[in-house]
Amino acid sequence: MNFVFFIPDELRAESVGGFSPYSQPPGRTPNMTRLAAEGTRFDQCHVQHTVCTPSRCSFTTGWYPHVRGHRTLWHMLRPDEPNLLKYLKQAGYEVHWGGKNDLLAPESFAESVTDYRLGARARRATGTGGAAHGPPYALDDPRYYSFLYEPMEGGIEALNDFRNVDGAVEFLRSNPSGRFAIYLPLSFPHCPYHAPLPFHGLVDPGDVPPLRPADVPGKPDFHRLIRQTRRLDRLEEDFFRTLHAVYLGMIAVTDTLLGMLLHALDETGHAGDTAVFLFSDHGDWAGDYGLVEKWPSALDDTLTRVPLLARVPGMAPGHVVEEPVELFDVMATTLELARIPARHTHFARSLVPQLRGAPGDPDRAVFSEGGYDPHEPHAFEGRSEGGAGLRDPGHIYYPKGRLQQNIPESVCRSASIRTGTHRLVRRPLGTNELYDLRADPQELRNVHGRSEYAEVQRSLESRLLDWYVRTSDVVPFEEHARGLP
Repeated sequence: MNFVFFIPDELRAESVGGFSPYSQPPGRTPNMTRLAAEGTRFDQCHVQHTVCTPSRCSFTTGWYPHVRGHRTLWHMLRPDEPNLLKYLKQAGYEVHWGGKNDLLAPESFAESVTDYRLGARARRATGTGGAAHGPPYALDDPRYYSFLYEPMEGGIEALNDFRNVDGAVEFLRSNPSGRFAIYLPLSFPHCPYHAPLPFHGLVDPGDVPPLRPADVPGKPDFHRLIRQTRRLDRLEEDFFRTLHAVYLGMIAVTDTLLGMLLHALDETGHAGDTAVFLFSDHGDWAGDYGLVEKWPSALDDTLTRVPLLARVPGMAPGHVVEEPVELFDVMATTLELARIPARHTHFARSLVPQLRGAPGDPDRAVFSEGGYDPHEPHAFEGRSEGGAGLRDPGHIYYPKGRLQQNIPESVCRSASIRTGTHRLVRRPLGTNELYDLRADPQELRNVHGRSEYAEVQRSLESRLLDWYVRTSDVVPFEEHARGLP
């Protein structure tokens, strides 16, 4: 069996057709809807971290970010660490990569990737990536730091995402003779919020469902601080509906690219021997709570819940798994499908039984974490190394870096346990959160500390502590001789 991993960046589940309860109409994501109908849709898949690099390190290793300290943008997987792509390559697969990194340290590519220039195969791309020219507003305009930009120049063919998917199409058409894995870590719909025409204006802001309101009582301080430093608190609700509409248009771009890929699999006959996984590294507020982008210590459904679709030849079509799963289960699932034994301790579960039509585990809890401690200034965004542009007030990420540097407790360590009915978020230096998801699926009423939820809170806190004890480290499989050299 071959594998395709189609990975949009910052795509939340509820903005994809079919993902209840607040999904957009299925017609805007017809290819994702098709993939779900032909495979399995995991309705409650949650990431282990809400920032790109930690999440990607997690879903390729089966490790929670705290296990080996993969909690920052600058700490990627090293040659001595396992990862799914390395397993596949060492088992004889050609591993072809097209897109962004945020996963492997430079010295780790040789053992894990056969070719990381998949986009060079593209034949239909016409531009240089559709790069943004910066905010279309004056620096003193409250919209400047909102990430809402003008439509992108050129059509969809000008995008780097198009180039990489078109490269994958050309690879499939090249009649590959051996086993292969195609890894497509794309850039859309990550902000800035803009898209080429006609996608940029595809969705009428008036059709956007009501967004989660700003200034919700009981939320962590970073909600207020982000709105203040980005000047989002000066913008009206209609602005955020427009922003959200553009985000949905960006998702339609990604869906169109998925359609190209699925067509190529059909055209070349590889639909019958290739497993296709679609998922994202985390979500995006996209105007909900009056916020944009994401935050390293924010752990709510708009950020942790992502679409997970898997179409595997010979498995049950049209199956829906409503029970919680964790994104890094993709790693264990792929290894089982490829018949590759894991040679490292991990915490992922194979979802092969669910791909065959079984239900999930109704008692399962899923875990997410994020943030930094004040004693680790090297971890914060906006530091001198790796973030020089964040010292420039004209940089779109300037408010984010400044806030983390000036008020480090705003991005303190956090951990979440989420079951099918409740979510608890624990922060040593910040606001704790507890939500009854049956009565409050949008997480608008923080009931932490309320007497009627005391038993639920104690139970979740105990499970969260047990989780940390069980997953605090990993023991290598290799044994060292205990004698002297």
